[in-house]
Amino acid sequence: MGSTAETIRTLLREADIRTDGERPHDLQVHDDRFYPRVMAQGILGLGESYMDGWWDCDELDVFTDKAFRARLQRHVRPTPGLVWHYLKARIFNRQSRRRSEQVGREHYDRGNDLFEAMLDPYMQYSCAYWEDGDDLTDAQVRKMRLICEKLRLREGSRLLDIGCGWGGLARYAAERYGVEGAGLTISREQASYARGFLEGVPMTVRRQDYRELEGEFDRVVSVGMFEHVGSKNYRTFFRTVRRCMADDGLFLLHTIGTNSSVTATNPWTNKYIFPNGQLPSPSRITQAMEEDFVLEDWHSMGHHYDGTLLAWWENFSRAWPRLRESYSQRFYRMWRFFLLTSAGAFRSRQIQLWQLVLSPRGVRAGYSAPRSPREPMDIGHTA
Repeated sequence: MGSTAETIRTLLREADIRTDGERPHDLQVHDDRFYPRVMAQGILGLGESYMDGWWDCDELDVFTDKAFRARLQRHVRPTPGLVWHYLKARIFNRQSRRRSEQVGREHYDRGNDLFEAMLDPYMQYSCAYWEDGDDLTDAQVRKMRLICEKLRLREGSRLLDIGCGWGGLARYAAERYGVEGAGLTISREQASYARGFLEGVPMTVRRQDYRELEGEFDRVVSVGMFEHVGSKNYRTFFRTVRRCMADDGLFLLHTIGTNSSVTATNPWTNKYIFPNGQLPSPSRITQAMEEDFVLEDWHSMGHHYDGTLLAWWENFSRAWPRLRESYSQRFYRMWRFFLLTSAGAFRSRQIQLWQLVLSPRGVRAGYSAPRSPREPMDIGHTA
């Protein structure tokens, strides 16, 4: 035990983190079994031991930022379980059509009460776009407006939203830009909520896998869904989008990304948050879109996700007294670990957020993407 504990303490000191220290980002270890568990299981052991109450940290986001900045992940030893986790992702198609609904059931169907409490009135479960003085709602409206401007939406445009979530972007686009079309989700709870949320605007909701898409659209958008597609299916995804687009259309892809190609998400996130997830790398995206699309714009905006996740955490924490009637204390610790370590990962630039604008044949006169969208319009529906 002693040597294992000292090894962990030594590694943490490289990142300016101490165990039982006095600073908010230091760890308070309550159970010495923490040390061998982390040594043996890496991030899975770190997250599960936190969920079990074996350690605490007041500033998990700062702790995570420091750990990634010091590249402590280099010291993780590839245990048999870890090797098998990544080997399965390499061998099998973890995001096949048969498996595609798993993330819907296990994550997005957790409960609309949870997401209503945590998110903005438009239920945007993706990175906001912040400017000085914004609150979460302002920043999310700014993000939606940026997307609509990049897509050059006009009245009567036929819009397809792949991974429409609870319908917020589709409603905003219909109300503010006069578009019509469809949103797509694999989640039962999202589909049910979105149908009510979109009542009164010409947007329908389909609960189906993206591979089943039919129809033709002028514009296509996909926000926060590509992370569930998997590299074995990237080519199919882009070809499906192309099949559904007009030749003069535009496609905006909004996705979290990683700095190097990986086969699967980390074991803790895979087990508790996003089963079968996989973050794309730049090279995998560009290889998959070859022959089908022209890259018009690539906007890196991952630094905006830090503030988004902290705002979600504040909302969730504030709502916990009423949510605790439906969710356990272990869930609270799991969700806190998820939100705050994710904030630290984006802050460290370990993971990224991109918006790509693609066209089937290239914009003839050239394409210029906005970075500061037009002044805010009145916020409409605020269910």
